[in-house]
Amino acid sequence: MYDLLSDVYDGMSGTYMGKDWSQCSHLFDLWWVEDPKVTMYVMKVDERVIIQKKGEDAERRRKQDERKSGGGKNYTHNVKG
Repeated sequence: MYDLLSDVYDGMSGTYMGKDWSQCSHLFDLWWVEDPKVTMYVMKVDERVIIQKKGEDAERRRKQDERKSGGGKNYTHNVKG
């Protein structure tokens, strides 16, 4: 059921924002879900775990990229003073 919901990404950065939950009641009716509250709870827990994992992966990649580039700011001018 969780995979049937569409993903939402931030338009500027492409960051994963979660699922579009507006279709849930329709999907529950379509698939004859007997206990929508429990199903929704399990889906929200699953989403929380996925978002946390994607955030940790993005942070790890950012730190890797920072280490590869030297980590500091590179200035192209000399300052005398």
